[in-house]
Amino acid sequence: MNESGYRLSAATGMHRGDRAYQQDQVTILAHGRAPGCALAVVADGMGGKSGGRKAADQVILTAQQLFDRFVPGVDDPATLLQQIVMEAHLMIRLTAITAEEEPHSTLAAFLIGPELACDFIHAGDSRVYHFRGAETVSRTVDHSYVQKLVDEGQLAEADANAHPQSNLLTGCLGTQQDPPLTLGHVDRLAFGDTLLACSDGLWHYFTPREIGAIVHTLPPREASEMLVAKARQRARGGGDNLSLALVRIEALAG
Repeated sequence: MNESGYRLSAATGMHRGDRAYQQDQVTILAHGRAPGCALAVVADGMGGKSGGRKAADQVILTAQQLFDRFVPGVDDPATLLQQIVMEAHLMIRLTAITAEEEPHSTLAAFLIGPELACDFIHAGDSRVYHFRGAETVSRTVDHSYVQKLVDEGQLAEADANAHPQSNLLTGCLGTQQDPPLTLGHVDRLAFGDTLLACSDGLWHYFTPREIGAIVHTLPPREASEMLVAKARQRARGGGDNLSLALVRIEALAG
């Protein structure tokens, strides 16, 4: 809570899906010195039995360390998010040198400032959605092969999820190439807005309209549980790891 008449109501959700290992990681961090400031991060790790989990763990650890040193109102939020991506990328590359696996990770993160400005960043096919009530204001555009086909007009958006190469990424953390640094910004969030970061194991099973209806109708904890349960149901025994971080802006009563 803070003095500005609003609070951030938040929840996270995770499930191993039908995979042998959980390689997703998720966190929501409240800033220790700035009420109303929070950072949410989702990382979808890939590579070997433990390589993907190590990569996702590194993303979360890097985010925690850099956010702890972040000074809201003084430091630039977009710069912080870019630093998280690049430092986590370098650390994953360093661990790959000493390991036989090839650890990679996606990243989707958003930072809400004390005055309800919001910055977000992503690399790979983990997404950030911004909802106003039940309506989708924006969502990030995946760094993936099928998204490239959609952009080029070779594939309809509705057919992208069913494409056999839908999990092929054109950019992420830990690869030979530097990760993409695709930023977004919202000048000021409104009461009733919801931010959602999630891995493809979740969003694959929903239209934006369905997600918007759920996060608008239910409080964050219940919305998180509903999204996980529906994704598991729709996966029919073939589901990936899934994770989500959800934050809603709520007006204080009174």
